[in-house]
Amino acid sequence: MSDDDIVEKIRKKYERLSGVLDERSRRVWALAEAEALGYGGQSIVAKATGLSRMTIYSQNLDGSNENNSVPPHPRTRKEGGGRKKLSQREPKLLSALEALVEPTTRGDPENPLRWTCLSTRQLAAALEKQGYRIGRQTVAYLLDELGYSLQGNQKTKEGSGHPDRDAQFRYIHDQVESFQRRGQPVVSVDTKKKESVGDFKNEGKEWRPKGKPESVRVYDFVDKLLGKANPYGVYDPTANEGWVSVGVDHDTAEFAVESLRRWWTHMGRARYPMATQLLVTADGGGSNGSRVRLWKVALQQLADQTRLDISVCHFPPGTSKWNKIEHRMFSYISMNWRGKPLISHEVIVNLIAATTTRKGLKIEAEIDRNIYTKGIHVPEEELEKLHIERASFHGEWNYTILSSP
Repeated sequence: MSDDDIVEKIRKKYERLSGVLDERSRRVWALAEAEALGYGGQSIVAKATGLSRMTIYSQNLDGSNENNSVPPHPRTRKEGGGRKKLSQREPKLLSALEALVEPTTRGDPENPLRWTCLSTRQLAAALEKQGYRIGRQTVAYLLDELGYSLQGNQKTKEGSGHPDRDAQFRYIHDQVESFQRRGQPVVSVDTKKKESVGDFKNEGKEWRPKGKPESVRVYDFVDKLLGKANPYGVYDPTANEGWVSVGVDHDTAEFAVESLRRWWTHMGRARYPMATQLLVTADGGGSNGSRVRLWKVALQQLADQTRLDISVCHFPPGTSKWNKIEHRMFSYISMNWRGKPLISHEVIVNLIAATTTRKGLKIEAEIDRNIYTKGIHVPEEELEKLHIERASFHGEWNYTILSSP
């Protein structure tokens, strides 16, 4: 049972008993619950009942005799008795604390859950300079009362949004449905994060004999002999199948299209023997970016070889995480190899190929040992030779590379 479940359970018991118990009995009951919970029990009971930890702790000091029984004539406070909260004794304290926090508060001020990057020690010191006698723990209680909590960063910003972002999403959706209705293949492509090859630490945990974690290097300097792996993926959402080329060289447009070619050779051609078209959904940047000339030149070569008309739809700027390959294939690959050092390219391929899901995801993988030159310049004259048809809606994002007659 989690601490939150225990707190809720004690809170319900306290609500039932508090109406029939006097102030003294409530403190005795709270102490008994805390002792039954063991270490940390006072904090849990205090959170559930609203009693201070010091109230429960002091009951243990002066509220029982040697046999842990209640004295025959227990002292009971009058209703409303006891020490007042610091925020009640110092009515301006909460506003003074919030004034310190507010300039550095993150997020929407209307949001009930706000957080601060200042430490409780810093805030306590600042309040003491204003004449308040307060410790860091009390500051923490007051921040919780004000609706603040400590939180980590969350990746949510991907750059400025494009005014036609939603319209492009609808366009991609319509194109995908159209291709699938006609039995034509649709794939989502992208490059996964580069991985250092070698006995390096890989985040996550896996089951191993107790006290025998796998040993890895202390420092994450790239192994000059093994280098890095560039996994480029091709995901077929219709069949829930994928292909990953694990490159040993640069992530270029030629490498991206070669990965697409290998998917068609090993998986796509057999599944779609009557295909005449192929739809590719891709990010707007990287090796398969909408402005990369070499990407289009390499696609023309692939279209000529496969006799497929290759349509491409790019996701608008700042929306790369919407690409289906990210959350339907890459995320499961990362989960499958968590806690396992990627000691060689062969190990990476085997771990990728062993990735499955309850919905039947199937992935094939292969090492691509080709060397890909960076910085290849494609002149305007070569670009003009392409058989390319641009869509009326954002032709820079949506276009078709026709196979040569």
